[in-house]
Amino acid sequence: MAYCSSPLPLSLDCGGKVLDLNRPQVMGILNLTPDSFSDGGKYLLLEQALQRAHQMVEEGAAIIDIGGESTRPGATPVPLEEELRRVIPIIEALSQALPVPLSIDTSKPEVMRAAVAAGAGLINDVSALQEEGALPAASELGVPICLMHMQGKPQTMQQNPVYSDVVKEVCGFLLERVVACERAGISRERLILDPGFGFGKKSIHNLLLLKHLNRICELGFPVLVGLSRKSLIGAMLKVPVEERLYGSLAVAALAVWQGAVIVRTHDVRATAQALILCDSVRKAGDKGSL
Repeated sequence: MAYCSSPLPLSLDCGGKVLDLNRPQVMGILNLTPDSFSDGGKYLLLEQALQRAHQMVEEGAAIIDIGGESTRPGATPVPLEEELRRVIPIIEALSQALPVPLSIDTSKPEVMRAAVAAGAGLINDVSALQEEGALPAASELGVPICLMHMQGKPQTMQQNPVYSDVVKEVCGFLLERVVACERAGISRERLILDPGFGFGKKSIHNLLLLKHLNRICELGFPVLVGLSRKSLIGAMLKVPVEERLYGSLAVAALAVWQGAVIVRTHDVRATAQALILCDSVRKAGDKGSL
């Protein structure tokens, strides 16, 4: 299943701003949506969104992921013009105000183009550039891209997801998308992989992916994980969204221990501290470590 044994990139050039991958990094979530499962409606006003983004950078976020369309199970698709209206003003404002890169969380090629023109330096696509026009747009824009696995669409993905071997199938899908990207002129050095926890997966599928995440990390690409406050944690701990911090930290540490280098989270300060400790233990005794 291994794709390449070459070393992972030590950094990514995200539109002129560098994302350092020498250690695990936190991607702070900024949802400009009324219906996201955890923080929907909190940052609809420009001033609220700006304040939250600055706060996350102060707390340790190395990149801010901006989304204008919820991809929670059952979410209603957002028209193009509405998604642009939500994300472009905040990207324009933050690209000048923040020292860290910005990521655009979208599957629409029109939004990708407008967001990068406004200052976004990374494309985070839950559809792995499968929408019409997404591959050529991403190729032309020249920024890094995160390819995520999802079985089905957000509207139906959790109705009855089925796998014979979830780890093998997720790895196979991601490698297929890598090949598609390379054929479209996107170099592997620009690619990040995301197994898509919670996207068309039951709790057992998510647990197996986390247990064997090292197999995805061994494919030869930086791996991003998004487990923050998700239903897996709620199902295991029997707690509502607002009480899932401790579980989120546990699964983030497990993911980083197996090789994930980017953790997408709502809870930046706590996650950043957990990752520092996890990384310190992993590197203990290495040359240059404490």
